[in-house]
Amino acid sequence: MRIFMPVWVKRYVAATVVLLTMLAFSAQTKTLHDDWSALLAEHVSPTAQNHNTVVNYAGFLAQRSALKNYLNALEQVTQAEFAAWDDAKQLAFLLNAYNAWTVELILTEYPNLDSIKDLGSFFRSPWKKSFIPLLGKVLSLDNIEHDLIRGDNKYQEPRIHFAVNCASIGCPALREEAYEASKLDMQLAQQTLRFLSDRSRNNMQGEALNLSSIFKWYKNDFELGFRSANSLESFVLLYADALGLSPEQRALLQSEQVKIDYLDYDWQLNDVKR
Repeated sequence: MRIFMPVWVKRYVAATVVLLTMLAFSAQTKTLHDDWSALLAEHVSPTAQNHNTVVNYAGFLAQRSALKNYLNALEQVTQAEFAAWDDAKQLAFLLNAYNAWTVELILTEYPNLDSIKDLGSFFRSPWKKSFIPLLGKVLSLDNIEHDLIRGDNKYQEPRIHFAVNCASIGCPALREEAYEASKLDMQLAQQTLRFLSDRSRNNMQGEALNLSSIFKWYKNDFELGFRSANSLESFVLLYADALGLSPEQRALLQSEQVKIDYLDYDWQLNDVKR
């Protein structure tokens, strides 16, 4: 017996099937960091020369529940699950966790602060506060950066220093999207070029090389053989074009006879209002 079905019903059923299929596909393709990426795209903006970014903390504050939902999603990742991931997926997770939790830390007192350092005390820096539930432990920002990201040079990746963001003007840019394993190398390359091409923070004047204090604090990380760079000078030479070095300046760096000065670091909050 054939059942008569009006045309409008057929169309409704067909549209429903398509919608459900799309929703199922969307659920399958949604990644862990999509919500963080959406927040970054909305509340992080490049500066005029695109060397850095400013952050709309007021906007983040208005959407703090969405940020906390993302942080809760990170918390659900177990140590066993994390350990099963490849290095790129692990590193992207840790970079995103560091940056997202840094924003959350700022929001705990925003707008009543001028610097992330205001959240510390004489006895303890804000980076040593243990307040982050991650991988089955309660961690500090220092734990994430120094133990998990940099510890034992597991990832052999000095470019992480241009990806983690300390909520300060002197920091490399907070990227306007989340880090993802599938494009992490490209993202790190862009972050590195972005920072090193900023003449206000890295430049060479005659025979004097002026670098961000990041290179002083983490000098050893840039000397561990990344792309055969075993000295700070040889690492910098990898990005000679970004720094706009002349042939003579490149030769001086190769001889490792240059004088290196480290510039003052600006710890003011990287707020869009500044």
